[in-house]
Amino acid sequence: MNAKLTRRAVLSAAPAAGAGLAAPAPASGVEVLSMTVSWGRGQAGVFDAAQYCADAVTEMSDGALRVDLYAAGERFGAFDVFDAVSDGRADLGHSADYYYLDRHPGFAFYTTIPFGMTPEEFGDWRLHRGGAALHDELGKMFGLRLFPCGNTGAQPGGWFIRPIREVGDFQGLRFRMPGLGGEVLKRLGAEILQLPGLEVYQALSTGALDGTEWLGPWADEKAGFMEVAKYYYVAGFHEPGTSLSLFANRARFDALKPGQRRIVETAAAAADRWALHLFNSRNASALKRIEASGVNMMTFPDEVWDAFADASRDVLVEYERDPLFARINGAYQASLRDSSRWLSQSSGVFAARRRRVLGLP
Repeated sequence: MNAKLTRRAVLSAAPAAGAGLAAPAPASGVEVLSMTVSWGRGQAGVFDAAQYCADAVTEMSDGALRVDLYAAGERFGAFDVFDAVSDGRADLGHSADYYYLDRHPGFAFYTTIPFGMTPEEFGDWRLHRGGAALHDELGKMFGLRLFPCGNTGAQPGGWFIRPIREVGDFQGLRFRMPGLGGEVLKRLGAEILQLPGLEVYQALSTGALDGTEWLGPWADEKAGFMEVAKYYYVAGFHEPGTSLSLFANRARFDALKPGQRRIVETAAAAADRWALHLFNSRNASALKRIEASGVNMMTFPDEVWDAFADASRDVLVEYERDPLFARINGAYQASLRDSSRWLSQSSGVFAARRRRVLGLP
């Protein structure tokens, strides 16, 4: 391994789980909430969203609530957020629901599903078409309250060591992709590895992975993937709008004063919108730099897109054996059809005409 890879591996390594960071003692009358997150400290976009929410809670409460934020590995591992908050070892958490499909597959809908909702469509469903009540029903099963708290927008198809020319190229491919998207690639023959974001670069550089998806050009550039993978598929099927969640221990949250509960929920909503526009604002310029670095900018062939779609339908049908999953999926798909119909005939037509008359890309 060259020195460059060694430096990156050292810089990106998370502290050992349980190492902990000592929090300052709270001032008299200050309510302290501990927050554990799935992200490395400073990890582009995702850690930023968690930090924004934590800071907003403290500021909006004039310091009466203080959130002590712990990155992945500082108290709990990246994929331990759900359990830590559920059983009360942490008051709050920031993570992606689809990391926890082993608890219930219905959590997939609250991050994203293949060929699913854009952030705008997701907001329609969650806020005004019953999605929030179903999310709360899931959370109640595990002693959680759950709020959207960051969105990455559309995520690329991913980084590959070798190009994907046909469906058969997924056979035996070692790929990092969480959620139902990973289930789709399994059906196409891929071997799916679930790794925290901080471990992905090292896995690619050593050959433990043949490819990965992450967040988008800005975060992918920060992670340095262009150094070890030279094929970048800019459009993906699996995450058209990836929502992150604030996890709150239900008993701890309900014990807060009504105004304090509203502050936490409002801070999460503010972080949700702020993060989406952070990603959108940074991705375009980062994509130009990635392309200029010599990476091959790729598009999946139509045959591969068709295979993604067929496998995605099969995965949903398989999981619909669970009654709650089926109920969530029914509500989700109904809302998606309505929102898509309206948006495609209004803003979708406008965007196409604007590209034509203004010569936009």
